[in-house]
Amino acid sequence: MASKVSYENKAYIKTVVTQHWKMEFLGSHAYWNDFQGKATTHAFMLYDKNDTIVVSFRDTETFAAESWSSNVDLSWYEIDGIGNIHAGFMKALGLLRVKDWPQDINNQTDNRPAALAYYAIREELREFISRNNRAKSILTGHSLGDAVAILFAAILAFHEETELLERLEGVYTFGQPRVGDKKSAEFMTNKLKENAINYARFVYSNDVVARLPFDNSELMFKHFGQCLHFNSFYKAKVVAELPNKNYFSPLAAIPIRINAVWQLARSFNLWRMKGKEYREGGLMGVLRAIGLCQRYSPGNHPQQIVMTLPFRHSLLPTALLGAAIDEDESSSSTTTPRKAARRRSHKSSLSITAPERAARRRSHQRGRVVA
Repeated sequence: MASKVSYENKAYIKTVVTQHWKMEFLGSHAYWNDFQGKATTHAFMLYDKNDTIVVSFRDTETFAAESWSSNVDLSWYEIDGIGNIHAGFMKALGLLRVKDWPQDINNQTDNRPAALAYYAIREELREFISRNNRAKSILTGHSLGDAVAILFAAILAFHEETELLERLEGVYTFGQPRVGDKKSAEFMTNKLKENAINYARFVYSNDVVARLPFDNSELMFKHFGQCLHFNSFYKAKVVAELPNKNYFSPLAAIPIRINAVWQLARSFNLWRMKGKEYREGGLMGVLRAIGLCQRYSPGNHPQQIVMTLPFRHSLLPTALLGAAIDEDESSSSTTTPRKAARRRSHKSSLSITAPERAARRRSHQRGRVVA
């Protein structure tokens, strides 16, 4: 839910976090983009009862040309030791125009109208965990916000922020685009495994954003990590690569169109069958109608991601984390005692029965907040 709520104004977010979720609101800010000369990156932070800080990055503003330019800037930005990264996403995170990615910046001489996302959020996390030795963090977002979230973790690794990586419990993205080349994907895969950081990409049906930029011989963008792909029936499957990975395939045109017709027809009655949380508003109806004409399914709309909530949580530990935990325990020699304890905790949770897990989901709202 945090990735969906991030689209709202600060007052709305604060009300939802404090009054509905009963959690502590840590702030919502617009962060500076040095290349656009404006504050176009948005994120908010909250703190829950389980000593977890959630950082949620927002997607592109619908009618903001500056925000869209971050998405379409397909130029490479090369970082020694990491690889090539999508330059537009790097700029949204806080890339400096003249100094690249220095370890630190001098806040006293920094005359920008707003803070840079990476440095400001990193400082807040440092300060918070220094006061609470049990605190951990989770990064999430939606679409462009997903790209910024996973690249935030990448730059933490580049700067060797050991303690922050130690406290980073997971990165969970919803409709994330590809962010870099094969070398950068390998770098991130190794760093996530080395630091026992859970990473999951959630994708609904024919989400076009999750299939961009293209993974082909010209653009060479690559996904990494396992993906939990939901089809139009909200049935999940763990995949290494999405079906129809570059979307605009002549062979997929007819199935995508049929799927768009099916989803539009179903949208009128789904809430009657599944419950009021599946009721779709007018905007979703318009997007579905457009999908019939433009061969586009609105799979990247936040509401579609929220609709996977009842199905996702019981699948994640067993399908996505279990194998990785076993593999890490047998192969990694660099794991710290705290990380090893976390793995054992995850592993023990796999023995929880489905009814017990359902009861926990009803009594604890933390899982819902992350989405």
